[in-house]
Amino acid sequence: MLLIPSQLALWGLALIGVWALALWLADNLKSLAQICVALLAPYFAPAEHKTLSERYGKWAVITGSTDGIGKQYAFQLASRGLNVVLVSRSTDKLIAVAHEIESKYSVKTKWIAADFSYGREIYDHLRKELDTVPVGILVNNVGANVDYPDDLDHIPEDKLWQLININVGAVTMLTRAVLPGMKKRGQGAIVNISSGSELQPLPYMTVYAATKAYIHNFTLAMQHELEPFGITCQLVSPMFVTTKMNNFSTTIMEGGLFIPNAEMYAKFATFTLGKTKQTTGYWSHGFQYGFMKLAPEWIRTVIGGMMNKQFRKEYFDQHKSGMPAQAS
Repeated sequence: MLLIPSQLALWGLALIGVWALALWLADNLKSLAQICVALLAPYFAPAEHKTLSERYGKWAVITGSTDGIGKQYAFQLASRGLNVVLVSRSTDKLIAVAHEIESKYSVKTKWIAADFSYGREIYDHLRKELDTVPVGILVNNVGANVDYPDDLDHIPEDKLWQLININVGAVTMLTRAVLPGMKKRGQGAIVNISSGSELQPLPYMTVYAATKAYIHNFTLAMQHELEPFGITCQLVSPMFVTTKMNNFSTTIMEGGLFIPNAEMYAKFATFTLGKTKQTTGYWSHGFQYGFMKLAPEWIRTVIGGMMNKQFRKEYFDQHKSGMPAQAS
């Protein structure tokens, strides 16, 4: 039976609808699907399982490693048998974390004191320190945020330069620094910690969100560059985590099912390394990320601005009472 033109048109529209829905599901639920695949993969391909050190090398470098997600990444990688290089600005904290790791796990540690807010001047020292280390995994975790959400012209100029130097400069220059060694060995992994704020422009945290959009695009581009060399480049985009970076908000710092602490988050995020190229790093964040992308970008931007106004109010309320929120 021949189809008349109107029926052909309806079938064509239906196929377009199915195709559009499939693309939308693939894009918006990708992180959640990849986490599920990572959980199930060992049951279907047990022979493919390798330790992180076998797959990438015996040394991991973690920036921003004395607090929050970075510190917990260091502990998680050390628990998997990797030696760790801790990079942060506080010598006292670096020594304390290195001692804690060595007393807990049978691994070696090295620490490098570096303040990424200084920009270009610190990288000669960093390169010299890392030249003697066969870096297998680099976790570009170091990041900075504004003290609280506010209008751009109210934020000190020094703070804006700090955000750019730390959030953009560090991920770019450290990635570049470790690539020659990784390419020579034909293995390695670079983990770039972004943020859910990469999803849309974010009023009152304009520069922070823009730097995270940079990390997002930078990482996805590097995946294509590095794949021929056998090097993994993973994008990790957490939603809210109870860390010092978010202590302007009492709501965030209360935590909960959708807001894990740094230890819970890092335990899950390190599990995804070698299994997914792009992830939110935590199961409930995968749901949040997909749900947020249901809305058009302009709606997400408006909602983000409203949330940041509320967070700013919480910050001022905290300081009126003299009791700032604490990271758990």
